[in-house]
Amino acid sequence: MASAQAREIRIAIDRETDIVAARRAGRDLAAWLGFHAADQTLIASAIAEVARNIVVYAQRGEIAVCRLDERQRVGIRVVASDHGPGIENVALALRDGYSTKHSLGLGLPGARRLMDELHVESEVGQGTVVTMKKWVRM
Repeated sequence: MASAQAREIRIAIDRETDIVAARRAGRDLAAWLGFHAADQTLIASAIAEVARNIVVYAQRGEIAVCRLDERQRVGIRVVASDHGPGIENVALALRDGYSTKHSLGLGLPGARRLMDELHVESEVGQGTVVTMKKWVRM
């Protein structure tokens, strides 16, 4: 795993089984970076939420995970991207309970609660990029 840490790990997402692969990649990197087991689970869960959004709303996309070094901190960065329909109202999509597919609406708000930082860029008809960060706690 050590050689994989120097680069970004990318997982194509277009079916449910890809969500499992993305979760595993995120958890493995988080373990290698020194995240505690509980934080590894939070990261894997956040990845599953955004990956599931790709499958449901965009049908295909990608999850990229990598080591993050910033201001003398070490962390993980997760970027979920797609070229799907985009999100018309990002602020509304980040609200607890909001869903356009009549689900529980845990995706983006849930991921935001699990990670330290979450940023969404979306353009209707062009797609969405969700960037999440979590920092190792010493």
